[in-house]
Amino acid sequence: MGTDAETLDLLERAVNQMDAMVVGVRSDQERLATPCADWDVRALLGHVVSHSMPNLIVAASGGTPDWQAPTAEVQADWVEAYRAAAGELLSTWRTADMDRMVVSARGSAPLRGRADQQIAELVVHSWDLAKATRQDGPLDAALAEHALTWSRQMLKPEYRGAGSGFGAEVAVAPDAASYDRLAGWFGRDPAWQPGSGQAS
Repeated sequence: MGTDAETLDLLERAVNQMDAMVVGVRSDQERLATPCADWDVRALLGHVVSHSMPNLIVAASGGTPDWQAPTAEVQADWVEAYRAAAGELLSTWRTADMDRMVVSARGSAPLRGRADQQIAELVVHSWDLAKATRQDGPLDAALAEHALTWSRQMLKPEYRGAGSGFGAEVAVAPDAASYDRLAGWFGRDPAWQPGSGQAS
């Protein structure tokens, strides 16, 4: 899927794209619904800032993330919190031994594979936030294509459904836009539109 330098460049672009989405969230949008049925915007920010980013840092360090840990509620300074975590994440990757073997649920694999997973995590949630808060600026299509290529190999049917982190795939035309295909693959409805009410 490219050289290590190319992968880390994509990761930095994914981190920066998420930064733009986080910055673009207004305080009066916190309770808007998101494409993730159980989360409003504030809960999604909490997941990204207080749950995903710490776990991504642990993973980049070669440790074992605790994805089952409860998510702390994000505070009002979510931009500052995200940027602090993003800086630590990128710094960790820049000094990482990409050939280091790390343990995963599927056995041992080189650390570099975790960078691909992190790109996918950040890119999908960037789309979620963009949709929920009507941020209309273009998202990086190359990031979506990279995330799709990786996740189509890794996201197996047994990881979907009740009690798992992913919903059933939503059918999308093969020639649809990259983020529509990515959203559908990750169980989102690409046609989802924000309503005027709060999340249920």
